[in-house]
Amino acid sequence: MPPILPGVLVAAVIALAATLAAQFVPLVGAPVLAIVFGLGLRLAIALPRPLYPGFAFSSKYVLQSAIIVSGFGLSLAAVVKTGWETLPVTIGTIAIALVLAPIAGRMLKVDTVLTHLVGVGTAICGASAIAAVASVIEPLESDVALAIATIFFYNIVAVLTFPALGGLMHMTQTQFGVWAGTAINDTSSVVAAGYAFGADAGQHATIVKLARATFILPVVAIVAVVHAREKRAGGIHVPWRRIVPWFILWFVVAACINTTGIIPGGWHSGITQASTFLISIALAGIGVQTEVARLARSGARPLALGFVLWVAVAAVSLLLQRATGS
Repeated sequence: MPPILPGVLVAAVIALAATLAAQFVPLVGAPVLAIVFGLGLRLAIALPRPLYPGFAFSSKYVLQSAIIVSGFGLSLAAVVKTGWETLPVTIGTIAIALVLAPIAGRMLKVDTVLTHLVGVGTAICGASAIAAVASVIEPLESDVALAIATIFFYNIVAVLTFPALGGLMHMTQTQFGVWAGTAINDTSSVVAAGYAFGADAGQHATIVKLARATFILPVVAIVAVVHAREKRAGGIHVPWRRIVPWFILWFVVAACINTTGIIPGGWHSGITQASTFLISIALAGIGVQTEVARLARSGARPLALGFVLWVAVAAVSLLLQRATGS
């Protein structure tokens, strides 16, 4: 296995710089600054290739660890209550993305497979959902890369704009948490935008996003069945062990441990700070891996499709919040 420590240390240094800078711009927050600093570093210099295994580790496993750590500051009752009360908004936003994607894709003349990948990525959890569906329909690697790049572009835009938009709309911490959790794609970007708006919004957004991520299982099952019928072939293997987001289970376990009262209430502030720093490390890792040139070469149509779906999901999330009182 390639050494990960050098890349993780660089991401941690970027996260530390972002944490210090956030003292001067608290409305932006360390996670957002971390991804901006990481992206800026990537654009400024050519980073050594041996660092990239550590960056990849940070963007995935450090992020998952951050979410698990945040669970130690939450009660199980709050997790269940939030997930249940926001379920109509979650289901509604997933539905609009999956229904609108093929319609918009045909209108924009985007390849069908690429349309499916962008639609699923927008509906559920970005790159993770795209990878899960790709394991079933086996698209070209170029389509997978282009879909992930498209989704990630709007993740970056959301991280930078959603907190300001939430402020302009005078949203509460809870309202913004639901909006971020249902309208932003990748977990990393949801968490970054949520905590940029406030600690309570960050926790709320995390719970909503994790509830949304569980829908990856039924959606992949549906895709497998549809793909089998289209190909007129049975017995398509679905790698469930690889697709299941196991870290969500550990997040729930952490919330259960906190619910028992074992963890003193005075520790919760430190847990939040530790979780935020780990999130900043993950976002720094994502920033330094972002390939701006790939986005520039991708063409306008996939980006236009991503934009249509992104705006539709964001608008429907707000409308359903108002309609259901979530």
